[in-house]
Amino acid sequence: MEIAAVISKRGTCGRAKVGCVITQENRIVSSGYNGPVSGAHCDTIGCDMEKKCEHAVHAEANAIAFAAREGIALDGATIYCMTEPCINCAMLIIQAGIKKVYFENLYTNSLGTMLMEKNGVEVKWINK
Repeated sequence: MEIAAVISKRGTCGRAKVGCVITQENRIVSSGYNGPVSGAHCDTIGCDMEKKCEHAVHAEANAIAFAAREGIALDGATIYCMTEPCINCAMLIIQAGIKKVYFENLYTNSLGTMLMEKNGVEVKWINK
């Protein structure tokens, strides 16, 4: 989880800094942080902090996308996230074959957690 916290510092989103790490057999195989698509930055695309973000790719999605691009299978993997996965990231986690999710901070709702648990993913909130 400490490594996910360090990775979160790379995020360019002005709303939140979120990082995640994906491991297999206790080895890091992928990581990600939140922010707009590659080549864009929040300060250049004109984010409106009063509205829901329309540009951010979540840390989990970025980590799964990197693994896919590099040909890294995630069957049976574990993901450590700074924040509870949202419903969209939960769907990606399930489809990628990730079996365990650990997170530190609650998201605005727990729909993602409920979906993952219904689909056999072990989810644990690590409350400091």
